[in-house]
Amino acid sequence: MFGQLTGNERVKSLLRRILEARRIPGALLFAGEDGIGKKLFALELARALNCRAPQGVEGCGKCPACKRIDVDRFNYPQSDDSDDWKGIIWTDYPDVGMVVAPKRVLLVDQMRAIEREANYRPYEGKARVFLIEDADKLNESSANALLKVLEEPPHTSHIILLTSRPGMLLPTIHSRCQMIRFAPVSPQEIETHLLKNKIAGASEARIRARVARGSLGRALAIEFAEYLTERKAMLKLLHALAVSDDRIQLLRSSEEFNDAKHKDDYEARLDVLEALIRDAWMLALNAPAESVVNEDLLPELRKISERLNGGRPAGWISQIEELREQLVVNINRKPATDALFLTMAAAAPPLGRKRFVPRP
Repeated sequence: MFGQLTGNERVKSLLRRILEARRIPGALLFAGEDGIGKKLFALELARALNCRAPQGVEGCGKCPACKRIDVDRFNYPQSDDSDDWKGIIWTDYPDVGMVVAPKRVLLVDQMRAIEREANYRPYEGKARVFLIEDADKLNESSANALLKVLEEPPHTSHIILLTSRPGMLLPTIHSRCQMIRFAPVSPQEIETHLLKNKIAGASEARIRARVARGSLGRALAIEFAEYLTERKAMLKLLHALAVSDDRIQLLRSSEEFNDAKHKDDYEARLDVLEALIRDAWMLALNAPAESVVNEDLLPELRKISERLNGGRPAGWISQIEELREQLVVNINRKPATDALFLTMAAAAPPLGRKRFVPRP
């Protein structure tokens, strides 16, 4: 039932109205940030269409059909061979399936498989439902292959495209789908979810909810002990930038960033650093403490905020984003990180410190 899902009450109301009117579009586009529950909402809609004991217009969640239409019931291939991921991945319920990009793009053959299956009548229930995960990975060829079934979807089949980047889709795809926008989940809703499901204690749930940036999936995926270690390291780096102007510490931080054991955490550490910079910036602008993500670090962040010039944090964030763009072309990260931190340090002196200028 939709009521069991966290956040996006407006979307729940909209989907209920669509079900009550019995005018479910043949093609839907669920757009919103990663991890906010788009797939869960799509599966709940599939349940509502196939439930054997519906509660009003919603699925009961308890009948055999509802239990088999579940995010944990997708029969994913057991190998990493991309060829094994080219077909439809079915749930335990034979009328609900999904396609995912085997590598970087969704394939023409996958769209043709959806077209073929969509023309079959449901095996068990009243409707067939096909999810297209990361629909922004459709290229021109695969998008064109999908167009035919989007133009004339059989009345018993529904296709739901899921994407965090709707702007990447071709206009022809947009025009044939009814788009439903999902909003970020509020920190309060995420915190309540974590506490209600006993996923985290009170203090941990509060931190997870605030650093998740509106994504319940991100809040659930955080390795909390590892996150606290990364945050401590980034706080030391920010202190070296804003307070001590310690270039040796900056180079040490760069070494840690590029240590082999942190190879997969590079961009995650940049995320943590940016969040700390924004928090200190907010405090420097006299924003209320409630607006700070890392609220448990207020004393340390206040000390840093007192040493910040107005435009300095904005420049730091801009420089970090420039580095992110360079990562796409597989640059040598170590010299790039050294250059980033030293450039950030040189951007402007911390308040209360005079930069030494030698006499000519």
